[in-house]
Amino acid sequence: MNIAFFDTKDYDKTSFDLANQDHQYNIHYFADRLDEESAYLAKGHDAVCCFVNDRLSKETLKKLASYGVKLVAMRCAGFNNVDIAAADRLGITVVNVPRYSPEGVAEHTLALILSLNRKIHKAFHRTKDYNFSLKGLMGFNMRDKVVGVIGMGAIGRNVARLLKAFGCEVLAYDVFPDKSLESDLGIQFASLADIWAKSDIITLHCPLTAETRHIISADSIGQMKAGVMIINTSRGGLVDTAALIDGIRARKIGSVGLDVYEEETEYFFQDFTDEILDDEVLLELLALPNVLVTSHQAFFTREALEQISKTTLANISEYIREEPFTFRVTERKGA
Repeated sequence: MNIAFFDTKDYDKTSFDLANQDHQYNIHYFADRLDEESAYLAKGHDAVCCFVNDRLSKETLKKLASYGVKLVAMRCAGFNNVDIAAADRLGITVVNVPRYSPEGVAEHTLALILSLNRKIHKAFHRTKDYNFSLKGLMGFNMRDKVVGVIGMGAIGRNVARLLKAFGCEVLAYDVFPDKSLESDLGIQFASLADIWAKSDIITLHCPLTAETRHIISADSIGQMKAGVMIINTSRGGLVDTAALIDGIRARKIGSVGLDVYEEETEYFFQDFTDEILDDEVLLELLALPNVLVTSHQAFFTREALEQISKTTLANISEYIREEPFTFRVTERKGA
């Protein structure tokens, strides 16, 4: 099995080389992201392994199919960057890794909340300049604060557990609510309208679908409490960034923590230290004093990379052995 591995970083190679000792696949690593122009690199390969910023459009998939590629192994949970319908028509199987770091993402979510609340990022830079003033660093107690958790999958559940440990009241929303979680976690399922109206903090943990795109919008922000904190460690498209900035400027939104961004594809996971960014929206987010941006790193733990590499290669093994797929993505599932 020859695998073309796209958008490779050093840590990817280290992790997959270790996991591949049990499989001995021929993996060829490319730093290039997969798109229509770079698809030619997949010639001579049976499968491609891709990540969140690769672009598997209909045109890209057509080229892959013409080269004999039969399998797309996503080494991530999300697959909104893959034209699943086109893959199905072309006979290309798509698999993903739906669960690999629910604890890590949940812990990063709490890190963003606590950093924004207690101004840890500001205090760090201030004390580096020998400024030990407390002016502007006041936060609030987490106990008794109302937190709206949107999406109660594995990550949302872990976030809820951590929040309950802080003494927060958790309101949860899910398209398919598991009512047993109310007693198991001590939470309460609520409508989105109630979450908008009552929450001091709102954190997003749902997939990006047609229904959830821009779930944080001018309309929903207008229904929120003044000073609300918004956290997104899920998918950038869940937030209408223009509306978010308007809400911050209007002092409706008190603080924002983003590990993902709508237009992150061109920037996240890359080093632009010596360059000038062209994305004026991202520049404004980075300049705002009450916005904390991290570069899609919530998943990034040793345990997560180990799980990603093992599950991805196990998916490929299932394909080779023609076994029932544990994590196959279908057009119906992606809808």
